Amino acid sequence: MIPDIRWREFRDDGRGRKGTSSRKLRQQLSGTPTRALVLSLALGVSVAAGAATPPDTLLVNGKIITVDADDSVAEALAIRDGRILAVGTTAEIEALAGPATERIDLAGRAATPGLLDAHLHLSSGGLLRLTQADLSFPIVKSVADIVALIDERAEETAAGDWLLGRGWDEGKLAERRYVLAADLDPVSGDRPAWLTHTMGHYGTANSAALRLAGITRDTPDPPGGTIDRGEDGEPTGVLKEAAMGLVSRLIPQPGAEKMREAIAAMAGELNAECMTGAKDPGIGYNVLADPASAMNTWNAYRQVLADGDLTVRVFALWRSPGTPDEARQLVERIAPFTHPESRDGGDRLISGGVKIFADGSGGARTAWVWDDWNRDRTGLDEGNHGYPAIDAIVLRDLIMYYHDQGLHVGVHAIGDRAIDWTVASLTLALIRNPRHGLRHSIIHANIPTELALNTMAALQQNFDAGYPEPSPTFTWWIGDTYAGNFGVERSHRLNPFRSYLERGMRWASGSDYSVTPFPARYGIWASIARQPLLGVHGSDAFGADEAVDVRTALRSYTIWAARQMFLEEEAGSLEPGKYADIAVWDVDPYTAEPAAIRDMQCQMTLLEGEIVYRRN
Repeated sequence: MIPDIRWREFRDDGRGRKGTSSRKLRQQLSGTPTRALVLSLALGVSVAAGAATPPDTLLVNGKIITVDADDSVAEALAIRDGRILAVGTTAEIEALAGPATERIDLAGRAATPGLLDAHLHLSSGGLLRLTQADLSFPIVKSVADIVALIDERAEETAAGDWLLGRGWDEGKLAERRYVLAADLDPVSGDRPAWLTHTMGHYGTANSAALRLAGITRDTPDPPGGTIDRGEDGEPTGVLKEAAMGLVSRLIPQPGAEKMREAIAAMAGELNAECMTGAKDPGIGYNVLADPASAMNTWNAYRQVLADGDLTVRVFALWRSPGTPDEARQLVERIAPFTHPESRDGGDRLISGGVKIFADGSGGARTAWVWDDWNRDRTGLDEGNHGYPAIDAIVLRDLIMYYHDQGLHVGVHAIGDRAIDWTVASLTLALIRNPRHGLRHSIIHANIPTELALNTMAALQQNFDAGYPEPSPTFTWWIGDTYAGNFGVERSHRLNPFRSYLERGMRWASGSDYSVTPFPARYGIWASIARQPLLGVHGSDAFGADEAVDVRTALRSYTIWAARQMFLEEEAGSLEPGKYADIAVWDVDPYTAEPAAIRDMQCQMTLLEGEIVYRRN
């Protein structure tokens, strides 16, 4: 059922309950007035309460970009017991030192809060990084390159074993078309093959995999999915959305040890990019069908944390099943340890809520839109408006149910029609039960309408909800495919950051790795530049009207992202009392040209005052 949106469907039914306020998270350091505190009053340096003991570490002679409420810039800061003790001039901070205090001389380098990614598939993306062939640009630039790589893998793979790859994108291929089963069959033989698109919403199976899955010309499209077919009606091998599961469910899954290895390795990779946290959306996708397997990811996180190798903060979302009955079973399983403000894993690992899919992909042209999708920028994919991932009424009911359970909800919504439906559903949930502070989000929120923009702004103001969690790198890494599919008008309103600012809105940015590369510096640059990777449809395909400056872009990867991880009182800015999660760069992002921001290199990363990455 795909209903039209009618606001009368979203009225209060009189059963609303009083909301509850979020608890304050700031853990103030306690103590009596000290030399440091007196010094702060005399010199104006910002010092945490209770600063009797000298700091463990000083960062001096730098440019400390605090991202506090005033966007203050200092020269130095002091750290004690993993938290920032004081921020000020180098002379002021040096005056706090004791005989055992260590010094890090920044030598003029800039330091920012450790960067946070509000949408990064850390666990599953890390697993793909370890186990599947990389088919991304520039490793592959043509279908022929993909075929050659699969040919190499086939020679190393036993007969009957799977050939797996990830990351291809027709927008970057010389042929500007999908990879097809007919391309793979000559080199894959009897080995089944599955190659996932970089966006993760479609992929290509070879004929051996199609046979294993029982997919023929007579196989109907599954609900919420598409089996791509040629003019002769035969499957081409390309499967979209729910149809991917017909093949992917047959692929043997790596064990728990491989998942632990993937998480620990990804944490290190993030640290090397001056990143200290991420929101991992959609773990435990098969929690009902295979509970033990679904819990593997969460348990792997817990083990990596226990081993001391989780050197980033992780806020995990559980992937919602598609029916209300299954949703209730999910909540029964995860409720004991899931709440956005729960701290069973300290501030390092949080089981925070649930993710729901409202629609599909802009690349596959399956996202739910009001007007026909485009082809090649100006052509039309006539009659194709995409479709909801699940029944729209069920989606609305799931949002209301999770909200009533006190769970933070993130809804994946790409198309403008899906976004309209999502914000309307959130509005109903909040009117019926005006519970403030759950910070429900619209993940990606690619092309919101004016109605959706205004509604999100109102939800933020009145309910502390309705926060976009966009991926700025969509205009870059998948921008050539996007520009062709969204067309001229929709491309110019993609990622409308300027429109958010004009309405006083906050948003939290993310990479959607492994859809786009994870370094957050790319997203900061893309928020400013809005330039596609190759410029197939022109370098200005998305225009500059919705661009923002570097200060705003940085906030979306620091304090605003921290807020969507319910950690803004502990991280996201460099202020006394907060964790010393710090990024040191080779350039000053506030004065650098946009291209230099894209290419800036992480020099050092600290998590709770400990160095977790040092360049060279």
